[in-house]
Amino acid sequence: MQFAAQRTNMELEPIGEPYNYLIKLSEDVLPDPDAVLLTGITPQATTLDGITEAEFLKIFTTQIATPGTIFTGFNSVRFDDEFMRFLHYRNYYDAYEWQWQDGRSRWDILDIVRMTRALRPEGINWPVDDKGQPANKLTLLTEANGLDHTKAHDALSDVEATIALSRLLRDKQPKLFEFMLQNRNKKQVAELTNSGQPFVYTSGKYASEYQKTTVVTALTGHPKRPGLLVYDLRHDPEPFLGMTPAELAEAWKYTKDETKLRLPVKSLFFNRCPAVAPLSVFNADCQQRLQLPLTTTNSNLNKLQSNTDFISNVLQALDLFEEHQKSVFAKESSDVDARLYDGFMQNADKSKMQTIRNIVPSQLSDMAIDFQDSRLSDLLPLYKARNFPKTLLDTERSIWEEFKRHKLLDGGLSSRAARYFERLKQLSAEADLTPNKAFLLEELQLYGQSILPEEY
Repeated sequence: MQFAAQRTNMELEPIGEPYNYLIKLSEDVLPDPDAVLLTGITPQATTLDGITEAEFLKIFTTQIATPGTIFTGFNSVRFDDEFMRFLHYRNYYDAYEWQWQDGRSRWDILDIVRMTRALRPEGINWPVDDKGQPANKLTLLTEANGLDHTKAHDALSDVEATIALSRLLRDKQPKLFEFMLQNRNKKQVAELTNSGQPFVYTSGKYASEYQKTTVVTALTGHPKRPGLLVYDLRHDPEPFLGMTPAELAEAWKYTKDETKLRLPVKSLFFNRCPAVAPLSVFNADCQQRLQLPLTTTNSNLNKLQSNTDFISNVLQALDLFEEHQKSVFAKESSDVDARLYDGFMQNADKSKMQTIRNIVPSQLSDMAIDFQDSRLSDLLPLYKARNFPKTLLDTERSIWEEFKRHKLLDGGLSSRAARYFERLKQLSAEADLTPNKAFLLEELQLYGQSILPEEY
């Protein structure tokens, strides 16, 4: 619903004016009510003041994603970048070229924050949550360090706060900041992590009490993607060495039960800008702070290396675990919108995708392009309805209305619409309801009613 960005030079000084756009919310989307209460942006505001996704991407590809750009955000690799990939995909752009082609790359400040806090915390005020646990939310970090962030959760304000936080990290710990910046791409990551030696790894998957940081060893290359399977050497491998692949797969699954034994193996992907560093940075202060002496990691490493079957069992467990994940995802959605990761687009289709992007909207109905990838054919009526609704023919409008009905209403009490209105009801009944929140919830109620089929 909102995109904002500010180009800077390598000294983190702004270049030119910021970009700040509202993007029209499509009629097949019911927004998250809790998110709207945070941002204050209603669907009606995007309809009134926003531009379409197709219009935005023309600006993005020509003005923003210029050669050599480093796309940097706060939790952007796992969050914002996913939105951007799907945005490109459903609008006939390659989902990935914007982040690597022509010298472009990406980076994520959140993991830099985490690693700085774990390894070199001096000079920065580090906040905790209401339970006294380390917390790395952007709002808490800016408040603790006196950085301007007056409109938290507004995209442009978050951009400005991220730049200010980046300056603080660079100024207080320049060596670590520069090391992470220079080692952000997959080639450098692969070289560091494939050295055959244990290394330091910071990830949101690891425990907050240990600053999201540990020492890991590479077990083996990931069998399906450029990356590794790594073992967390904080944990004694003994309980896992005798497990069958099925038992390991079960231990791999996420659970809220903190008493359950969990397999301390994680996938590390080279192209996700993982925060990794050589073991030489893990000095005595780090070992004490993170409660991880190297005598422990060395002992656990020796146990792993003495067992020849464990890696084979882990690889078999990965197959079982991924089959489980696929079945879960398949139940969640089979719509073409959700099928980005079914595979890469073929080169033969890319010129045809460009034709779709550049053609006069009124002529889209007459297009008869023979795509090799069936997803591109299935996307076409949705692309036209979302970006050029006034050009729809009667038959196309019927297809669009049926698609919306299926997407929003299928599932009865578990449908998107049912869950949306139930959440509005819950929020409206809360004791701390302010006039502004009440207004936003009323707008969301009206919006939801306006886009649903009459029979709802």
